Amino acid sequence: MRTAVGAVGAALLGYGVLLLFDGGQYLDVAIWLAGAVALHDGIVAPLVLAVGLLLARVRASRTVRAALIVAASLTLVALPVLLRPGTPDNPSVLPLDYPRNWSLALVAVAVLAALLHVTRWLRGRRGGRPFNR
Repeated sequence: MRTAVGAVGAALLGYGVLLLFDGGQYLDVAIWLAGAVALHDGIVAPLVLAVGLLLARVRASRTVRAALIVAASLTLVALPVLLRPGTPDNPSVLPLDYPRNWSLALVAVAVLAALLHVTRWLRGRRGGRPFNR
């Protein structure tokens, strides 16, 4: 099964490469990929490392770290919509209030993380599993 899935994946990859070169957009794709690598290596990775070092210093709990990872993922997914320039010509393209919904999702993540943190803390105080960071 693994060999079959690998063969299908390799065939699809080859088809994608064929489409890339047939369409003549390889230069645009190469520029986009270089920009993605530069953005990741120049901004995202150092920022994640800095936040990780900061959280290690303040001894943040696993729950806080997990909530920050989820919040960062939500922000990364929502970034194109949040940075969109103005109102689109076609109102059906982006029909919802995306900044408000993104904010509500972040609030929900924070509330759930706080509830989980407090629950673990209370369970540790009652003699259950000790609360460990």
